[in-house]
Amino acid sequence: MKNKDILKHHKKHKLKEEEVYGAYKIFLGTLVSEPRLKIINLLRSGRKNVSEIKKELGMAQSAVSHNLARLKKCGFVNSKVDKKFRYYKLNQETIKPLMEIIDKHMSYYCIHILKNSKKEDKKK
Repeated sequence: MKNKDILKHHKKHKLKEEEVYGAYKIFLGTLVSEPRLKIINLLRSGRKNVSEIKKELGMAQSAVSHNLARLKKCGFVNSKVDKKFRYYKLNQETIKPLMEIIDKHMSYYCIHILKNSKKEDKKK
């Protein structure tokens, strides 16, 4: 069953159904990237600037900036200039609760897959 909010948005903006699914792909594709997931998880503990993210994750500054641009474009993070630095913060309204749901789902449904694959690797 399709979400009524998505359908309202779809009709309001005169989007074709394929375009709505394209938006889903962009959104979910943002979560597929390991560097972006690392940034999201780091920002769960509070706001950080590019230098702090670079240092804590051991990533190149260009990679951090590139991934933050995607996260910001898709609404995963917000930014605010404070003195001479731009700070990034996780979207508290939508992405923080989404990540909590993902954590809960993974701990129940997905972690055992990793444990089982490790056991199978040891047997080989």
